[in-house]
Amino acid sequence: MQTVFLIGHMGCGKTTLGSALAACLQVAFIDLDEYIEEKCEMTMNRIFETLGERHFREMECQALHEVAGSHAVVACGGGTPCFGDNMQFMNHHGLTIWLTTSAERIAARLALPPEKSKRPLMLPLDDEEILDYVKSKLRERQPCYSQAQLTFDSTRIETAEETAVTARRLAHQLRSI
Repeated sequence: MQTVFLIGHMGCGKTTLGSALAACLQVAFIDLDEYIEEKCEMTMNRIFETLGERHFREMECQALHEVAGSHAVVACGGGTPCFGDNMQFMNHHGLTIWLTTSAERIAARLALPPEKSKRPLMLPLDDEEILDYVKSKLRERQPCYSQAQLTFDSTRIETAEETAVTARRLAHQLRSI
C-alpha cells in the first residue's frame, strides 16, 4: 500500500478518522504535527513561539519527506499542502485525500473545550469568530486542497461508532482503487 496523506482544515477529522482508517488497513498511523513535536521535543505552541512559522514550515516539509514511503496513513497539518511544493510532493509519493465537511461542522468541533485548548489560534475567539476564521481559511486553502487525488466526506465522525463506520467505508473505497 502506498502512503495515504489526509489533508483538510483543522477540525475536519484527519487525526480521528486517520487513526481509525489505519487500524482498518492494518498500517501505521502518523500524525505529522505529533511527529514534529517528538522530533523537536517541543510542543507546536512552543515551536511557533520560539522558532516561528517559517522555521516550522521547513521542519514540516522535512518531516513530510521522512514519512513518505512509510506505507502509513499520515494526518497532515491543515496548512501542510499550502506551503512550498508539499502538495505536489504528496501527490507524487502517495495518495492524497481531502477530508471535507461543512465550515459549520468544523467550527463546532473547534469550539469544543478540549479542542479549543489544544489550538492556540482558537483560544481568543468566540463561536462566531471561529466560524468566520474557518470560512476564510477554507476559501484561502481550497486551491491547494482541491489538488487532492480523492475527496472524502468526513462529516460523520462525531461518535466512535460513526468514526468506525466511516473509516471502514473509506478503507473499502481505497481497496478498490
